[in-house]
Amino acid sequence: MPDRIYLDWNATTPLRPEAKQAMAAAWDVAGNPSSVHAEGRQARRLVEDARAAIAAAVGARSQDVVFASSGTEANALALTPGLRRGSAEPGRRLLVSAIEHTSVLSGGRFSAGAIQTIKVTATGLIDLDHLRALLADGPPALVSVMLANNETGAVQPVGEVADIVHEAGGALHVDAIQALGKISFDINSVRADLVTLSAHKIGGPKGVGALVMAEGVQGLEPLLRGGGQELGRRAGTENVAGIAAFGAATTAAMDALAGDAMRLQALRERLEKGLMQTPGMIVFSADTPRLPNTTLFTVPGLKAETAVIGFDLGGIAVSSGSACSSGKVQPSHVLAAMGFGKDLAQGAVRLSLGWSTSEVDIDLALEAWRKLADALLRGRRNTA
Repeated sequence: MPDRIYLDWNATTPLRPEAKQAMAAAWDVAGNPSSVHAEGRQARRLVEDARAAIAAAVGARSQDVVFASSGTEANALALTPGLRRGSAEPGRRLLVSAIEHTSVLSGGRFSAGAIQTIKVTATGLIDLDHLRALLADGPPALVSVMLANNETGAVQPVGEVADIVHEAGGALHVDAIQALGKISFDINSVRADLVTLSAHKIGGPKGVGALVMAEGVQGLEPLLRGGGQELGRRAGTENVAGIAAFGAATTAAMDALAGDAMRLQALRERLEKGLMQTPGMIVFSADTPRLPNTTLFTVPGLKAETAVIGFDLGGIAVSSGSACSSGKVQPSHVLAAMGFGKDLAQGAVRLSLGWSTSEVDIDLALEAWRKLADALLRGRRNTA
């Protein structure tokens, strides 16, 4: 029996062996990738090999991959006023779905007055009619819609979103950080103009992200200035070891994607079948296409903080949703946007699975949940 069970893969993943090996090898490379001598060229080759691997994973050109310090920075870089598709009119406002990651909800470099929020349905999918109405009521816009939600796992119809946005003369940014390595997609199939990715969600190291642009995107302004790195789009010496590991993790994740997706979906179904034995159980976005590894659930009266601590004491790592809240357990803004009240939103617990998750892990998690649920029911009876 394992000492600890890790079921918080949407927050971050363990480092893949391939990524660890690539990172360790890169530590022995002394050169600066901007230097022209042999040592510098060796470092540059590591960066460019990783760039090619990431471009291949999402169907882009290598020269359109921009490395950053994180997915958050990549999102901020993408949210640039004036960005446009080819010769189209630059976007002067930003439309974001109500369930985006906080790094997108903050609006990047758009002023607060230029940001509008797109509603979502009770199932957690973007309200396409509301998007159309917002686009029709103003100048061209940059629209940001995530491919897969980090809390519910709901997969958005980004292809339809792209058609609507492009018809209105706008550009589409897709945060695909949770989707990479879990579902098949590429920048052409989702018809996105910009896509953001993050290494530590696919078995790479923390502290490395990437912005991928479609061919013909214009007007990207760097956040960091000072050097000519990343073709002038992001100044600063590249994190060679982290980038090399990102590339290795991406290749490993893509190689394993089909098999992992089937296996994880079977484990998720096993998990949810067990959860549904609890009276009053709610699995959010259950009837919506979802990531194969993600379950967000609650029962009336459950406090997420209590449940997360209870699981942890039982040797199981889970979360209440997004891991970007400085360790605080807060009501889910995603569930609030879906129309759920505070009582349910503050009780949501997320279990997310990964490549090493086993049936034994799921069964032990269900055993821990049954103990928590029994304690909750006893508490209700005692206060009745």
